Amino acid sequence: MDWQPDEQGLQQVLQLLKDSQSPNTATQRIVQDQKLKQLNQFPDFNNYLIFVLTRLKSEDEPTRSLSGLILKNNVKAHYQSFPPPVADFIKQECLNNIGDASSLIRATIGILITTIASKGELQMWPELLPQLCNLLNSEDYNTCEGAFGALQKICEDSSELLDSDALNRPLNIMIPKFLQFFKHCSPKIRSHAIACVNQFIMDRAQALMDNIDTFIEHLFALAVDDDPEVRKNVCRALVMLLEVRIDRLIPHMHSIIQYMLQRTQDHDENVALEACEFWLTLAEQPICKEVLASHLLQLIPILVNGMKYSEIDIILLKGDVEEDEAVPDSEQDIKPRFHKSRTVTLPHEAERPDGSEDAEDDDDDDALSDWNLRKCSAAALDVLANVFREELLPHLLPLLKGLLFHPEWVVKESGILVLGAIAEGCMQGMVPYLPELIPHLIQCLSDKKALVRSIACWTLSRYAHWVVSQPPDMHLKPLMTELLKRILDGNKRVQEAACSAFATLEEEACTELVPYLSYILDTLVFAFGKYQHKNLLILYDAIGTLADSVGHHLNQPEYIQKLMPPLIQKWNELKDEDKDLFPLLECLSSVATALQSGFLPYCEPVYQRCVTLVQKTLAQAMMYTQHPEQYEAPDKDFMIVALDLLSGLAEGLGGHVEQLVARSNIMTLLFQCMQDSMPEVRQSSFALLGDLTKACFIHVKPCIAEFMPILGTNLNPEFISVCNNATWAIGEICMQMGAEMQPYVQMVLNNLVEIINRPNTPKTLLENTAITIGRLGYVCPQEVAPMLQQFIRPWCTSLRNIRDNEEKDSAFRGICMMIGVNPGGVVQDFIFFCDAVASWVSPKDDLRDMFYKILHGFKDQVGEENWQQFSEQFPPLLKERLAAFYGV
Repeated sequence: MDWQPDEQGLQQVLQLLKDSQSPNTATQRIVQDQKLKQLNQFPDFNNYLIFVLTRLKSEDEPTRSLSGLILKNNVKAHYQSFPPPVADFIKQECLNNIGDASSLIRATIGILITTIASKGELQMWPELLPQLCNLLNSEDYNTCEGAFGALQKICEDSSELLDSDALNRPLNIMIPKFLQFFKHCSPKIRSHAIACVNQFIMDRAQALMDNIDTFIEHLFALAVDDDPEVRKNVCRALVMLLEVRIDRLIPHMHSIIQYMLQRTQDHDENVALEACEFWLTLAEQPICKEVLASHLLQLIPILVNGMKYSEIDIILLKGDVEEDEAVPDSEQDIKPRFHKSRTVTLPHEAERPDGSEDAEDDDDDDALSDWNLRKCSAAALDVLANVFREELLPHLLPLLKGLLFHPEWVVKESGILVLGAIAEGCMQGMVPYLPELIPHLIQCLSDKKALVRSIACWTLSRYAHWVVSQPPDMHLKPLMTELLKRILDGNKRVQEAACSAFATLEEEACTELVPYLSYILDTLVFAFGKYQHKNLLILYDAIGTLADSVGHHLNQPEYIQKLMPPLIQKWNELKDEDKDLFPLLECLSSVATALQSGFLPYCEPVYQRCVTLVQKTLAQAMMYTQHPEQYEAPDKDFMIVALDLLSGLAEGLGGHVEQLVARSNIMTLLFQCMQDSMPEVRQSSFALLGDLTKACFIHVKPCIAEFMPILGTNLNPEFISVCNNATWAIGEICMQMGAEMQPYVQMVLNNLVEIINRPNTPKTLLENTAITIGRLGYVCPQEVAPMLQQFIRPWCTSLRNIRDNEEKDSAFRGICMMIGVNPGGVVQDFIFFCDAVASWVSPKDDLRDMFYKILHGFKDQVGEENWQQFSEQFPPLLKERLAAFYGV
């Protein structure tokens, strides 16, 4: 017997659907939610919802569709608890009505089907796939299109499951079936068919690999389809095949490239965008240079042309609005920021800030943060510049001249973007032109169009490294002066671009900025009073980076007087639950580290608040664990950022932090944070533990017996940064504990030795592990030396590139003491030890003596002749250094 609705019940449901569609106040919405909750108490409420969707043709489509979407949310939330007759009725109604005359209703039923399927129901609904595939053969267009729409959604949501044994490999039937429809007379159906098959390319589904040649043939046949959606899916398929089955494309590569050159200029922007992705993907393939070199002449002008703002972009970007600094930001414009937790690293030889990883993402059209042709073309040019280097320039330079001095601002703007996009890859080849170009770009900073000023900021930041390498009066001073003016621009987009560019310049210039500090601070502080919400957050970053770059030079009463009052005023304005605290706390952490004792007058309230934030978050987490239905889960970022600022305070204030720690319960809180389930919380806790160990061990020492086992369990390289910081903290604790470390050595030593021998361990973690093993050996040589042979080789290779510093000093003392206890442990790998010793530029005298004794001891032990043979294996440079410094 078919289920039938009760008339009164049906009216209630329809009333709810009608109410939900009118523009509502918040109160009305609450009423509707309560009503929805009440109706959900009835077991057959979901029957009413499907009934309205599939059978109540008298109602308008939006109402029917809404009924289906509410049902979809119910399925998502608690399908498991639907009574079986209800679930069966819904499934049967979906399959019977997938060919509804309305495309909106078909799409809604398709969404409902895939939602049920992804609730583990593909296994429990064996007739679903065969029936949908069967419906594809229907003569009725609506039925075929509806079934295909549903299949496409299932392929998107459950591609892995479809390619598994769990369902008896339905793809063996489905893929050949889909391929038949590539030739269907309806473009919508052709498009669905390609989209379905495309879901299985990246996972290299076996059924697709078996039919790969047919697939590629069919794609080529559709290459010039009239329908843009079909062309877009063809381009998308070819881009993925390039990544997964390039072997099948290579024979046709010349014609595919010709095709993609055409499609990148398609009059439909969505097709052009999909095609443009092809160049990004090709650039990552080893064959790129070989297959693309002869096409650069055609490709470069196409990419450059795609980098112009389209008319629609300019409207969306309000490109004609020059002054908007007084307009408050709408909250949805502000992207969530992610706090990057502290990771402890060591200084390296000849280190320079590496800006490559944030290459193209700062390209400045944030308001269009969706990917578009301009961004994709710029990204493609960037990666191709990195592949072809200077070989790109002969194709580009003639174009660039025309662009950069073009009277139309849109064209000129795209030229400046081109110049920024190639900065990384073509830097060498661009150097001869920079003395002329940089002044021109600095001039563009005062262009009358805001979008030209903002892109000039970005492009100049890409050449900051070169600017800083020239005498400061040449380019650095004029650039800095103009950028500081742009930081105070009347246009918000320009302010943002200038602030970001200035932060990059700070990282490159470091202490070169010291003579101009007064002027820089005046500008940044003035911007505080001027900026709207979104740019304030970027300003904090510029101030934090300034502090990182000039360090203790900031610790002058005059500078502190300028900088601290506005920062502290913001600090006092913000509530504990305000996310704007994140960037402000990060900024203060850098400032505290730079100012050192200069931060003392401000430290008490800042310290107290950080402790409060940690305490509040822990308390809320506890409540949530005990009563998840009553309380919300806390945002643990508050706690992470607070722990990091406490680290900054401990590092900056050193011993002065002692009385603050004494008057707070931070050690108890730290004990809880170190055991938190979230890795980032543990990571920041261990950084703070290490900093407190250095600053005021007197408060850490009583907790060591409780803390050490936790540190030991966190030596798990699955969480690289947690493991890294725990390792570093153990090393710092060794230096304070001395011989009293003995009871704890066995808790940590085996894990450390295992980590240092693991293949593919990141460099930072290897270095910190080596330092900590060395420090353990320094304080407890008897306990650690027996394992010497198991770690000496990786230990030496990971520390040879570290600059001379305290940490390296203590670690090498430890190694020397362990060699004293167990000289046999080093014999087989002695050449590695020699190499590591030679990496020291100027060791302290007593450490040099230790090296001397070990080297000469070994030489005397093996005898002159053997030593000669042994030292023959040394590279010439190593031989020289050892002879010069140690006379061996």
